[in-house]
Amino acid sequence: MSTIRQADLIASVADALQFISYFHPQDYIQALARAYELEQSPAAKDAIAQILTNSRLCAEGHRPICQDTGIVVAFIKVGMDVRWDAKLSLTDMVNEGVRQAYLHPDNKLRASIVSAPAFGRKNTRDNTPAVIHTELVPGDKLDITIAAKGGGSENKSKFVMLNPSDSILDWVLKTVPTMGAGWCPPGMLGIGIGGSAEKAMLLAKEALMEPIDMAELKQRGPRNAIEELRIELHDKVNALGIGAQGLGGLTTVLDVKILDFPTHAASKPVAMIPNCAATRHVHFTLDGSGPAALVPPDLTTWPKVDWQPSAESKRVDLNALTPAVVASWQPGDRLLLNGKMLTGRDAAHQRIAELLASGKGLPDGVDFHNRVIYYVGPVDPVRDEVVGPAGPTTATRMDKFTETMLAETGLIAMVGKAERGPVAIASIKKHQAAYLMAVGGAAYLVSKAIKGARVVAFEDLGMEAIYEFDVRDMPVTVAVDARGTSVHQTGPAEWSQKIAAGSIAVRAR
Repeated sequence: MSTIRQADLIASVADALQFISYFHPQDYIQALARAYELEQSPAAKDAIAQILTNSRLCAEGHRPICQDTGIVVAFIKVGMDVRWDAKLSLTDMVNEGVRQAYLHPDNKLRASIVSAPAFGRKNTRDNTPAVIHTELVPGDKLDITIAAKGGGSENKSKFVMLNPSDSILDWVLKTVPTMGAGWCPPGMLGIGIGGSAEKAMLLAKEALMEPIDMAELKQRGPRNAIEELRIELHDKVNALGIGAQGLGGLTTVLDVKILDFPTHAASKPVAMIPNCAATRHVHFTLDGSGPAALVPPDLTTWPKVDWQPSAESKRVDLNALTPAVVASWQPGDRLLLNGKMLTGRDAAHQRIAELLASGKGLPDGVDFHNRVIYYVGPVDPVRDEVVGPAGPTTATRMDKFTETMLAETGLIAMVGKAERGPVAIASIKKHQAAYLMAVGGAAYLVSKAIKGARVVAFEDLGMEAIYEFDVRDMPVTVAVDARGTSVHQTGPAEWSQKIAAGSIAVRAR
């Protein structure tokens, strides 16, 4: 019979969250390195190179892989013979570990959790509370899997109640294209089948905690119908041509994981949850002997990929940007941004829209005329940094504000991740503006281009405040040009046709 001490559990949770903030699981890195070698789409290969380079930099510098350091999810199996030396509840111990991890002075993680989600949405400032799933099991140990799930991928979660005779394969292949690229592929799909509605969702999330083993599965061959479905889904999802960051390419998913559970004879609940390029989870066991000992990965196992801007990249002076320059950009052009830009995401856009509607105008120091806005909520800086990891957030969430911003503020370009929807594209075309895409999953690499940062408005919004960044050679791609052409439409269409036509040699993945 083991006795679990309060301090050991708190320390283990805190250590685990710090660990996964900067160390990718090695199975993910190995699978992504394999995808990089096989990729034939230049845009997708460049995006994967940025993700791999960012991963190594984060592992070396112990800084977050992504600016979105996630909502904490804990799966805890408590042995029924465990004894406790604790005054706090299990939930309170986990949340204290979260608090300590996210406020760690050497690697402060971004606080993303807001309370009163339907109304006040006030940031809790320490990323608590965690979402905790607890199960009592035989034994005298505590078995814990900790994950930090980013909002971009979590927002793409899907659920359906199929008829018993309906095809799961057909539903997945119909649904994945509707998810866009805000979940930052290449990643994983977790699928839960059966149980009740909430059980299927939980199975899908749990499935994402399993190791990536698609290459090994294909090599040995499937042993049951679930494994056959995994392989078929993996191959057919990749044949959609969505590719890294939705730019078109050979690899959209590295693996498909499936868990199932008996269900009602009249039902077939199916849930699908993607994991993004910043996949973060770790498993450990406490047996009463002390806190968990997490072994750092061997950095020599990272692929020797050192992303550099392409020779075709065009330098852009943001301080002298004009509508004519924006109109000259072509879809897929790679740009290196230099100069000053403003930032703003959901809460800032909402407040700007309210100010403009009321006739009050923009706050002092906020002028978007002939300027670029970057959709970002950065991590706080540590040591000599001017800003912490500062990768892009999903641009489609700002679509409903795009017409107001372009029509009323003088804004001429935007930077974010993933695609834009039809409403935003129509506004971009109408105002002959542009949308530029930065790579999701390369936040620390992007932050290296930011040489100055200061809050200019809405400081009370925390990471959602408006900053002014001074950037040097910040890499972006023209994703929607002034004529309304979107590479997130043309890229996947081109690559799905190439794959279907067999005009490219698709080797085993």
